[in-house]
Amino acid sequence: MLKVRLHRAPPEGAALRVLPLAEGAAVPEPFRAAAAAARFTGRAGQALHCLVPERALLVGAGPAAAPLDFARAGGGAVAQADEETRALALDARGLPPEAAAALAAGACLRAWRCDRYRTKDVKPGLERLDLVVDRPHAVAPAWERAAAAVRGCLLARDLVAEPANHLTPALFAERMERLAEDGLAVEVLGPKRLAKLGFGALLAVGGGSANPPRLVVLRWKGAGGAAPVAFVGKGICFDTGGLALKPAEGMEEMRADMAGAAACAGAMLALALRRSPAPAVAVLALAENAIGAASYRPGDVLRTLSGRTVEVLDTDAEGRLVLADALHYAATRLAPRAIVDLATLTGAIVTALGHHRAGLFATDAALAAQVAAAGEAVGEPVWPMPIGERHREDLRSDIADLRQCAPHGSGAWGGRFLPDACHAAAFLRAFAEGVPWAHLDIAGVALRKEADALGPEGASGFGARLLDALVAMRFEEGKG
Repeated sequence: MLKVRLHRAPPEGAALRVLPLAEGAAVPEPFRAAAAAARFTGRAGQALHCLVPERALLVGAGPAAAPLDFARAGGGAVAQADEETRALALDARGLPPEAAAALAAGACLRAWRCDRYRTKDVKPGLERLDLVVDRPHAVAPAWERAAAAVRGCLLARDLVAEPANHLTPALFAERMERLAEDGLAVEVLGPKRLAKLGFGALLAVGGGSANPPRLVVLRWKGAGGAAPVAFVGKGICFDTGGLALKPAEGMEEMRADMAGAAACAGAMLALALRRSPAPAVAVLALAENAIGAASYRPGDVLRTLSGRTVEVLDTDAEGRLVLADALHYAATRLAPRAIVDLATLTGAIVTALGHHRAGLFATDAALAAQVAAAGEAVGEPVWPMPIGERHREDLRSDIADLRQCAPHGSGAWGGRFLPDACHAAAFLRAFAEGVPWAHLDIAGVALRKEADALGPEGASGFGARLLDALVAMRFEEGKG
């Protein structure tokens, strides 16, 4: 993460001065002629490089109605900086503290890069942000809160960007243990304990891999004695599809199949860094869906942690299985007041919503509205999706309590338009055990297909800032 320093005036040196301007706002007099010539109006996404009377960059903040507008302006400034720029001076004088903090947060999000495994031709890039404000002492608390969310998001991105050979379930768990340094309590359940407790679905999915599964529980105690909000994350460190092997084309992206768990971990880090008063827990189900002599098979019947039996139809629908055990564990062992799970779960949600929004399923209307509001606030939008009685009926099994998914080729048009995202949500709902629950299918948004104002192409960290905002908006100080 970029180093950010607060100043009352632009520091001397080579930092490029950035002026965010709302749409329709007056351009400072020294740059007025250049803005008029370039038809710069402050519209979101606009940028104008000026060389006289000083080197400066004007960036449009659009309506400037919310901190998110300034976050996008800050990210836009980073995107416009040339390769030789090492520092930006973000001129936030006149802005409210939250808007100034958002300006710097957006810049930090856009500046993230994944260069860990590059050995040559690595360009230095930005190194520092100078945030120029009227009253640093007033902006500092807002920046600390914003910086915590940024760090959580960047942790999630770092995890998603890791190659699978460098992030097995055991190595993922080790990374989580380091979060104890930030104040989180970390518990790791290994294969023997998972077997003793009865995690039949998680163990089955990970059974074919040389790298056994883990379950990681992260706890933030918060303040007071309120019940925690629980986050549950799918953490498939690599997904071959199992015996229902995926096509080779695009399989390399399956190293990102743990993005749900990464987002939950990032959210927990954010809560700890900003010392949230709200108690929270996260349950991360970590496994590799590989092929081996012990791989589970289509047609198998698994006994889950809840005691329910599940008929397996497709070993490439493994995410809902590991989540079934994790959800039941969270609901029955951690006494949460609400559960939100995140998972790169189905291709069907990408068909429905593309790469623009995550799918939102929920059993509680208030919780669903709160999740959606948090997503809009941070630029991680979701869209509500249904769970109908027919979706649950499609999962009836002749030999077990329920099927894991609907049979291929079933339904209308020979199964070409099977509502698998809704089926998966209907399956998961049973394991939330009546606790208010929301499910985010982030399959289409875990990887940013092209750069935008809040990040480069690649791992997006989607969900980490949404969960942090959800807690701040609805679960702190008696909310929710």
